[in-house]
Amino acid sequence: MATQASPADRYAAAARGRGQDGPVLAGFQALYDFSFDDFQLTACRAMNEGHGVLVAAPTGSGKTVVGEFAVHLALAGGRKCFYTTPIKALSNQKYSDLVRRYSAAKVGLLTGDNSINGEAPVVVMTTEVLRNMLYAGSATLDGLEYVVLDEVHYLADRFRGAVWEEVIIHLPERVALVALSATVSNAEEFGDWLAQVRGGTTVIVDEHRPVPLWQHVMAGNRLYDMFTGPGRAGSRPAAGPQVNPELLRIAQRDAWTGRRPPGKSGRGGRRAGGFRPGGPRPGGPRPPRRPEVIARLDAAGLLPAITFIFSRAGCDQAVRQCLAAGLRLTTPQESAGITELARQRTRDIPDEDLPVLGYGDWLGGLQRGIAAHHAGMLPTFKEVVEELFAAGLIRAVFATETLALGINMPARTVVIERLSKWNGEQHADLTAGEYTQLTGRAGRRGIDIEGHAVVLWEPGMDPGDVAGLAGTRTYPLRSSFQPSYNMAVNLVGQVGRQRAAALLESSFAQFQADRAVVGIARQAKKAKKAMAEVAASCDRGDFAEYASLRRQLSELEGEQARERSAARRAEALTSLGKLRRGDIVEVPGGRRAGIALVLDPGPDGAELLVLTADRQVKRLSIADFPVPVTAIERVRIPGSFSVRSARHRRDLASTMRNKLAGHDLARPRRGRQDGAARGGARAENAEIEQLRRRLRQHPCHACPDREAHARQAHSYLRLQRDAEELDRRVAGRSHVIARTFDRVCGLLGQLGYIDGDTVTAEGRRLAGLYTELDLVAAECLRQGVWDGLAPAELAACVSALTFTSRRSDDASPPRLPHGQARQALASTVRIWGQLGEAEKDHQLSFLREMDLGFAWTAHAWARGRALEQLLSDDLTPGDFVRAVKQLVDLLDQVAVAAGREPVGAAARSAIGLLRRGVVAYSSVG
Repeated sequence: MATQASPADRYAAAARGRGQDGPVLAGFQALYDFSFDDFQLTACRAMNEGHGVLVAAPTGSGKTVVGEFAVHLALAGGRKCFYTTPIKALSNQKYSDLVRRYSAAKVGLLTGDNSINGEAPVVVMTTEVLRNMLYAGSATLDGLEYVVLDEVHYLADRFRGAVWEEVIIHLPERVALVALSATVSNAEEFGDWLAQVRGGTTVIVDEHRPVPLWQHVMAGNRLYDMFTGPGRAGSRPAAGPQVNPELLRIAQRDAWTGRRPPGKSGRGGRRAGGFRPGGPRPGGPRPPRRPEVIARLDAAGLLPAITFIFSRAGCDQAVRQCLAAGLRLTTPQESAGITELARQRTRDIPDEDLPVLGYGDWLGGLQRGIAAHHAGMLPTFKEVVEELFAAGLIRAVFATETLALGINMPARTVVIERLSKWNGEQHADLTAGEYTQLTGRAGRRGIDIEGHAVVLWEPGMDPGDVAGLAGTRTYPLRSSFQPSYNMAVNLVGQVGRQRAAALLESSFAQFQADRAVVGIARQAKKAKKAMAEVAASCDRGDFAEYASLRRQLSELEGEQARERSAARRAEALTSLGKLRRGDIVEVPGGRRAGIALVLDPGPDGAELLVLTADRQVKRLSIADFPVPVTAIERVRIPGSFSVRSARHRRDLASTMRNKLAGHDLARPRRGRQDGAARGGARAENAEIEQLRRRLRQHPCHACPDREAHARQAHSYLRLQRDAEELDRRVAGRSHVIARTFDRVCGLLGQLGYIDGDTVTAEGRRLAGLYTELDLVAAECLRQGVWDGLAPAELAACVSALTFTSRRSDDASPPRLPHGQARQALASTVRIWGQLGEAEKDHQLSFLREMDLGFAWTAHAWARGRALEQLLSDDLTPGDFVRAVKQLVDLLDQVAVAAGREPVGAAARSAIGLLRRGVVAYSSVG
């Protein structure tokens, strides 16, 4: 058995390696106070030899060392390096790190918010900034030698992932790419693609955690190891570890007591939506309270800790609970230092805004070493929390999962409060990839000898399922790439339509599709072979012909039923379009069946806001009306009515019930079928009857073994359908990106943005608009719907293209500014609808729904309204600042696209009006 080398031997070996690696790499290693891991050395050596690299390693393993070596190589060679990150906060953090090492003269920063020393030899930027540079042919690209794509696994992101592939495909060949990724299960496949599009790329995969991770479950006030046996800590449980028997016994007791009828003392019985927080299930462990968790971790020496709570309100509530419980995790001296730093970092925020921002409560938590961290917070507040946490002065942070995807903020311990989260549509269980991302924050390299992940016990928890999450460390990387309108005009303008299509064919999305085609084609061949083995024969005649008649008859009957259903749906949609505010209707079925009063019919009746008989405000769609609907009665809705007022809802519901007194609502209401529909149905019935006659007259119809033959034929037809479907899938995945690009170009040509290989003047304007609703913005500029607007009015209109609200379907209609802004918003929505119809004609669906939820706020802020008058429970300081900055970014693009036109001047004025107060404040530079 080989003996482990002593620290002295390892140091001597590292010193010898540095001597062999040449002066640049040796000098780089000397900047660090630790010896590099094998994967870091392998990557750095490959870069030293001129190769690009893909490094896939766990969170906290030190991947950024490889990216920093690209910076070092560029500076040593007198060349440039761009260091890209997916989010501005990470860019700001990396900029600060590199400035400390190389000086502000050599390092720049380019994000949507900041432009600092953009011509420096090293520039940190968001990935979108680099993409925009590539399309614009920026002179800043001259001399570029290295590009670091940090968090490159973001290319799987549904909304932003295409940007990473655009950068990889369009970077000049001379540029060496350094791609840093979380551990993904198909890193080799991704590396093969990089080698195909970029040339020599070395793939380095390392699944070893430099700081071992111990997994725990906290039940009641006890902390249990999740695994027992050898190898229970490390990068993943080996074959040896088993689920802790004590946890299995707790789960068994929990399940047994859950089946007993609850006694009088059982305040914690099961109910819909989970377990009542007021008390435990009799006999089961009590879910630990948040202050108890922190106190228990503190006693065990496991702080600092990040507790992941999948709710912004939950994070803020956790801080209040800890303060109310009297927790204090700092000394008086530390508290004084925290106070001084917090005041220094927030000194530029206007004093009048501090109360509405919750400054006092925030500072009170910091002084005790406790803080929240989520997207609803003011960015400055989050940055202070990050700085204090990194300095070891904050010991307990309650955060949403966005922290796990962003800045470098490791802890000794990570706590996961629940193993499910709201994904925007429903409560869904955490995936293994999400669990890995969260627990990756546990264990600080160079500080902790081990990290800890703690899952809080919940009634009904299965320890085996939790162990499965803890034991699965990787997840596959799937491309989300698809061509956009902006991408299309940029590519056609640069290389022409044919060459652009070929470039897009080199995307990772097409690469993955092509690999999948091989397996699908193999399945199709197997299905066709099986068809030959089950083909039916009959001595009475051609049974294949007979089976085909049966199939035609079945398909025609099904088609007729679908057409009847579609006709009813069309009638229902027409009837909804005729409804008006104050109409009382009957919702025919489903979970929202009953009487409802129309509060807002919406555009063309496609979406109704209604008040139900039980005083609830709901949004209904065509899906809730399978048959046409007519108004039963009508009532007048007072102008002062507010959906937020329980008294107003109660009074209006009562008025509705009184109006319906004496009506017979039990009789079902059926839509009438018009004459054309009846005539069409008669024609289809005649065709069906003719098929039935042919079937009865066929020789095989009288065969005594007809049904046995039919079963054979059914198997044959099923295999035939499978083979045809597989063939269609092969065809569908072949050249799928190029076909989509052709449809995009078809629509752009129809609208006049391109003409063959030529980009028109309007197309060049579109090329500078980088937003999900790029085509809407371009059409609004072209049609002049924003002409003549005041700056605040323009801000309101443009916000509809950038804002995405967190409101539920039951929320009231958004508040809109009056005057010309409201008319321009209506015109903008009309253009969006027209483009949506044009997309359908070209089999496209790129333009997301517009959101008017920020229009009034943007208008009011630009007109000087105070911050305290704009924030609410639905619009937090963080949401507000982010929404305004996104709006400013698009207004800047509109200003450039409009040039000297008046709308360009209005956009520039709007930017000046919006950049004030908390929006103007930035901690970088």
